Amino acid sequence: MSNDNDIRHGRHCVFKMHVHLVFVAKYRRNVFDADAIQRLRTIFAKVCADFEAQLIEMDGEDDHVHLLVAYPPKVAVSNLVNSLKGVSSRLLRKERPDIQNRYWKGALWSPSYFASSCGGAPISIVRQYIEQQQTPH
Repeated sequence: MSNDNDIRHGRHCVFKMHVHLVFVAKYRRNVFDADAIQRLRTIFAKVCADFEAQLIEMDGEDDHVHLLVAYPPKVAVSNLVNSLKGVSSRLLRKERPDIQNRYWKGALWSPSYFASSCGGAPISIVRQYIEQQQTPH
Protein backbone atom coordinates (compact mmCIF):
# COMPACT_ATOMS: atom_id res chain seq x y z
CA MET A 1 0.00 0.00 0.00
CA SER A 2 2.83 2.40 0.80
CA ASN A 3 6.48 2.80 -0.01
CA ASP A 4 8.52 1.97 3.10
CA ASN A 5 10.62 5.12 2.67
CA ASP A 6 7.69 7.58 2.56
CA ILE A 7 8.37 10.61 4.69
CA ARG A 8 5.34 12.83 5.15
CA HIS A 9 5.28 16.59 5.51
CA GLY A 10 3.02 18.73 7.63
CA ARG A 11 2.86 22.49 7.72
CA HIS A 12 5.61 22.73 10.34
CA CYS A 13 6.98 19.21 10.59
CA VAL A 14 8.42 16.25 8.75
CA PHE A 15 7.48 12.83 10.06
CA LYS A 16 7.33 9.09 9.58
CA MET A 17 5.33 7.57 12.44
CA HIS A 18 3.86 4.07 12.57
CA VAL A 19 1.97 2.21 15.26
CA HIS A 20 1.22 -1.51 15.55
CA LEU A 21 -2.22 -2.03 17.09
CA VAL A 22 -3.87 -5.23 18.32
CA PHE A 23 -7.58 -5.35 19.16
CA VAL A 24 -9.02 -8.42 20.87
CA ALA A 25 -12.65 -9.50 20.75
CA LYS A 26 -14.43 -9.31 24.11
CA TYR A 27 -13.56 -12.44 26.13
CA ARG A 28 -11.56 -13.70 23.10
CA ARG A 29 -14.79 -14.96 21.54
CA ASN A 30 -14.50 -16.35 18.02
CA VAL A 31 -16.32 -13.59 16.15
CA PHE A 32 -14.54 -13.07 12.84
CA ASP A 33 -14.62 -14.99 9.58
CA ALA A 34 -12.82 -14.08 6.32
CA ASP A 35 -15.64 -11.79 5.19
CA ALA A 36 -15.71 -9.96 8.53
CA ILE A 37 -11.92 -9.45 8.40
CA GLN A 38 -12.23 -8.05 4.87
CA ARG A 39 -15.04 -5.70 5.93
CA LEU A 40 -13.02 -4.57 8.97
CA ARG A 41 -10.09 -3.80 6.65
CA THR A 42 -12.34 -1.46 4.63
CA ILE A 43 -13.82 0.18 7.73
CA PHE A 44 -10.40 0.68 9.34
CA ALA A 45 -9.00 2.23 6.14
CA LYS A 46 -11.88 4.72 6.00
CA VAL A 47 -11.51 5.70 9.68
CA CYS A 48 -7.75 6.13 9.23
CA ALA A 49 -8.35 8.39 6.23
CA ASP A 50 -10.64 10.54 8.39
CA PHE A 51 -7.69 11.05 10.77
CA GLU A 52 -5.28 11.76 7.87
CA ALA A 53 -3.63 8.46 8.75
CA GLN A 54 -3.08 5.46 6.48
CA LEU A 55 -3.80 1.80 7.10
CA ILE A 56 -0.62 0.15 5.84
CA GLU A 57 -1.53 -3.45 6.71
CA MET A 58 -4.30 -5.29 8.52
CA ASP A 59 -5.09 -8.93 9.17
CA GLY A 60 -6.44 -11.05 11.94
CA GLU A 61 -7.75 -14.34 13.21
CA ASP A 62 -11.14 -15.35 14.58
CA ASP A 63 -10.65 -13.52 17.91
CA HIS A 64 -8.26 -10.60 17.26
CA VAL A 65 -6.89 -8.25 14.60
CA HIS A 66 -3.51 -6.60 13.95
CA LEU A 67 -3.16 -3.21 12.28
CA LEU A 68 -0.16 -1.23 11.07
CA VAL A 69 -1.05 2.45 10.80
CA ALA A 70 1.01 5.42 9.62
CA TYR A 71 -0.28 8.51 11.38
CA PRO A 72 0.56 12.22 11.72
CA PRO A 73 1.91 13.66 14.99
CA LYS A 74 -1.26 15.68 15.61
CA VAL A 75 -3.25 12.44 16.11
CA ALA A 76 -3.37 10.91 19.58
CA VAL A 77 -3.16 7.13 19.29
CA SER A 78 -5.85 6.72 21.96
CA ASN A 79 -8.30 8.86 19.95
CA LEU A 80 -7.54 6.88 16.80
CA VAL A 81 -8.07 3.60 18.65
CA ASN A 82 -11.37 4.73 20.16
CA SER A 83 -12.67 5.71 16.75
CA LEU A 84 -11.42 2.55 15.04
CA LYS A 85 -13.02 0.30 17.64
CA GLY A 86 -16.27 2.25 17.97
CA VAL A 87 -16.99 2.67 14.26
CA SER A 88 -16.01 -0.91 13.39
CA SER A 89 -18.19 -2.38 16.15
CA ARG A 90 -21.20 -0.29 15.17
CA LEU A 91 -20.93 -0.91 11.41
CA LEU A 92 -20.15 -4.61 11.69
CA ARG A 93 -23.14 -5.10 14.03
CA LYS A 94 -25.38 -3.30 11.53
CA GLU A 95 -24.05 -5.00 8.38
CA ARG A 96 -23.55 -8.53 9.73
CA PRO A 97 -26.52 -9.48 11.96
CA ASP A 98 -25.42 -13.13 11.65
CA ILE A 99 -22.36 -12.48 13.83
CA GLN A 100 -24.11 -10.08 16.20
CA ASN A 101 -25.07 -13.02 18.43
CA ARG A 102 -21.33 -13.70 18.88
CA TYR A 103 -20.85 -10.25 20.43
CA TRP A 104 -20.72 -10.29 24.22
CA LYS A 105 -23.70 -8.29 25.51
CA GLY A 106 -23.49 -5.95 22.53
CA ALA A 107 -19.74 -5.38 22.81
CA LEU A 108 -17.40 -6.50 20.04
CA TRP A 109 -14.03 -5.38 21.41
CA SER A 110 -12.32 -5.78 24.74
CA PRO A 111 -11.82 -2.30 26.26
CA SER A 112 -8.04 -2.78 26.24
CA TYR A 113 -5.66 -2.74 23.27
CA PHE A 114 -1.98 -3.17 22.44
CA ALA A 115 -0.07 -0.31 20.81
CA SER A 116 3.60 -0.25 19.91
CA SER A 117 5.55 2.35 18.00
CA CYS A 118 7.50 0.81 15.18
CA GLY A 119 9.56 1.56 12.11
CA GLY A 120 12.76 3.46 11.66
CA ALA A 121 16.03 2.61 13.34
CA PRO A 122 16.21 0.45 16.46
CA ILE A 123 16.34 2.31 19.78
CA SER A 124 19.98 1.32 20.33
CA ILE A 125 21.02 2.98 17.05
CA VAL A 126 19.07 6.17 17.80
CA ARG A 127 20.58 6.29 21.30
CA GLN A 128 24.09 5.81 19.88
CA TYR A 129 23.47 8.59 17.32
CA ILE A 130 22.33 11.02 20.03
CA GLU A 131 25.30 10.14 22.25
CA GLN A 132 27.69 10.94 19.38
CA GLN A 133 26.43 14.51 18.96
CA GLN A 134 29.08 17.12 19.59
CA THR A 135 28.19 19.24 22.63
CA PRO A 136 29.30 22.86 22.11
CA HIS A 137 32.13 24.05 24.37
